Amino acid sequence: MKARPQVAGRPLLGSLRKALCMHVVPGLKVLYFGTPVVLISSVNADGTANLAPMSSAWWLNQSCMLGLGNSARTTANLLRDGDCVLNLPSSALVDAVDRLALTTGRPDVPDHKAAQGYRYEPDKFAAAGLTEQASDLVRAPRVAECPIQLECRVVSAHPVGRPSPQATAFQVEVLRAHVEEDLVIPGTSHVDPLGWDPLIMKFCEFFGGGGNVHPSRLAEGWNMPHDLRTAAG
Repeated sequence: MKARPQVAGRPLLGSLRKALCMHVVPGLKVLYFGTPVVLISSVNADGTANLAPMSSAWWLNQSCMLGLGNSARTTANLLRDGDCVLNLPSSALVDAVDRLALTTGRPDVPDHKAAQGYRYEPDKFAAAGLTEQASDLVRAPRVAECPIQLECRVVSAHPVGRPSPQATAFQVEVLRAHVEEDLVIPGTSHVDPLGWDPLIMKFCEFFGGGGNVHPSRLAEGWNMPHDLRTAAG
């Protein structure tokens, strides 16, 4: 009897069918499958700087879409001022990013955030141990330690959510990109994908280089379950 032929690099049909049968419908509460962390800097009404970590961002050509909750100080700043800087931290900056978790620039901490452990922090740069760096084209400062900094201007804002909007989707135009020299492929205008190790957030947990790089205060505040194997590691 001849053996059933197999295609190199592909699972057997039986294994594939078995894998397909293992799908479940858990009713996911969070859909953050994995996006780069952004430290978004903006200008408060009194002229001081605000800095907030976020991960609902994606790029298309020279534009970016940002998803922000309506209770955030950053949202108010963008609607009023229209300028911001998208600072992209490497995985090596995870400590600084995590120090900003569960903080808000609003002195009147919203009730739902207070219940999650958020506290008012007027100086986000100092709290994170990061350095303000003047921008070229916008009022919002850059984060000196971040290898990539994108100066942006708001183009449009769109309410998100039903029946009453709970978030805003901002379209921003990238006016100028600052990139650490070592990350640029010599003689080109391209970032070296092998040298760039962005800090990634997956389901409120921090990842870099494919591995879990730091415990997340945000995951604790949002009561996100943890895999015991990750915790043990």
